[in-house]
Amino acid sequence: MEMKRISSGKLRAVGYDAGTRTLRVELDDGSLIDYAGIGAELWRRLSSSGSAWSFYRDNIEEEFAGRRAFADREKKGNPLDDLFK
Repeated sequence: MEMKRISSGKLRAVGYDAGTRTLRVELDDGSLIDYAGIGAELWRRLSSSGSAWSFYRDNIEEEFAGRRAFADREKKGNPLDDLFK
């Protein structure tokens, strides 16, 4: 999911997957939270808001159940694993 970098309150980035209607927010502590069932209009309003943090708190955080998400990262092995197999 492509994330849009923002700096508003505790928000650092937001992203949206229209196919699954999933909103992902990244907070200033690095945590990621996914919200399911978010419509395209709500995403548009959040991503274009002049006060994204307030909009998020009022319209998403209080209205939808979020679940902790994890970034898709390639698994990188320890270089010493090749030496000590």
